[in-house]
Amino acid sequence: MGVKGVSAWRRNWRDYVIYLVFAGIFLFFAVFLHDKGFLSKNNLMNIARQTAMIAIMAVGMTFVLSAAEIDLSMGGIVALSALVGALTLRYTDSVPCAAAAGLAMGVAVGGLNGFFVAKVGIPSFLVTLGMTGIVTGVARWISRLQSVPINNDVFTWVFGSGNIGPVPILFVWTVAVAAAGSLGLRRTQFGRETLATGGNKIAALYSGVKVNRIKFCVMLLNGVIAALAGILYSGRLQGARYTLGENDVMLVVAAVIIGGTSLFGGKGTVVGSIVGALIMGMVNNGLILMGLSVDQQMIFRGVIIILSVTLTMGKRTG
Repeated sequence: MGVKGVSAWRRNWRDYVIYLVFAGIFLFFAVFLHDKGFLSKNNLMNIARQTAMIAIMAVGMTFVLSAAEIDLSMGGIVALSALVGALTLRYTDSVPCAAAAGLAMGVAVGGLNGFFVAKVGIPSFLVTLGMTGIVTGVARWISRLQSVPINNDVFTWVFGSGNIGPVPILFVWTVAVAAAGSLGLRRTQFGRETLATGGNKIAALYSGVKVNRIKFCVMLLNGVIAALAGILYSGRLQGARYTLGENDVMLVVAAVIIGGTSLFGGKGTVVGSIVGALIMGMVNNGLILMGLSVDQQMIFRGVIIILSVTLTMGKRTG
């Protein structure tokens, strides 16, 4: 095998590191927790439910990071969209109106993020950091720090609590969003231009890519996907609260980076991001079954994140 063949083999091997990590962690927990029900159908379905919202948000974040941007406002959008949807349902008793109202908040906040990033030229880190405070404050204000219960059975079944046979509806939502995101990133002009924008902005401009439009669109898309996650949270929990999603941003970013998307733009994989989210959910579930305390779980989870990112980030330098 020549030098070029060895180099190509190394690159191809590294592309599958995330799947090897997933298999290794799964086998570890399967062996050491076989007597605690890790492989039981109920536990595996619980992992799918618990991971769904992180996985769905990871799809949107994949597009954002691929365009060399970042969105820290996702957690706030999740909470505000869930609350708006729940309040709309309370006053209209209309599932379509509630879903549309929640998604509209994602469109509004994502559009504002995109405007300030693409049109005004403010770095996305600063824009979304400031937007986090605004959106979180509005969520606290309209809810008066109280949860908003949801008693509509149709809404809760469609957006979180239902099952299609043995399959949780949340898993169906995850597969649908992941499939659309993967096709969008790899098979459409928008996806190719997103990767080009993140890879080399100047080269993309000379190639005719409307870079500012791409940046606006990925921020808008991410807002809509975060809003969908908020609606799914409220359906699963049968209620909305201003604290929904507040700790999700770092988990989402970690899942996307572990999955193989470059933090510096130009490289993204939706499938890898979903696998990264599943790894995060599986680790959380396994550590709980092992009986570790919360602080021990945090340490163990941090170690796994660092090791996983070290392996996957090697694709940039290998």
